[in-house]
Amino acid sequence: MKIKVQFVDMLTSDSLEIYTIKKLNKLNIKYNMLIHADVFFTKENDPKGNGKICKIELSLYGPRIFASANEKNYEVAVKHAISDLEKQLKKRKGTLKSYL
Repeated sequence: MKIKVQFVDMLTSDSLEIYTIKKLNKLNIKYNMLIHADVFFTKENDPKGNGKICKIELSLYGPRIFASANEKNYEVAVKHAISDLEKQLKKRKGTLKSYL
């Protein structure tokens, strides 16, 4: 699986990129139907303290899958976005299994 990480209007972070790639590779091992992942990190001004946003779009057979998380910390946002993607992949795998 190809993984492309982009930091939108902010400085790049090698440690955050490595953390994200490691988490996505674990997801790729579990679900081998993944082709490509686009990850976007952005920051918004939020009075509640949130504003660290992680958006992940996965390309696989059929329609793409998308998840986004808005948290106080980028690592937590990655964790929640990947958790949402895993739920969607589990559902997708269940529907594809009947046709194989």
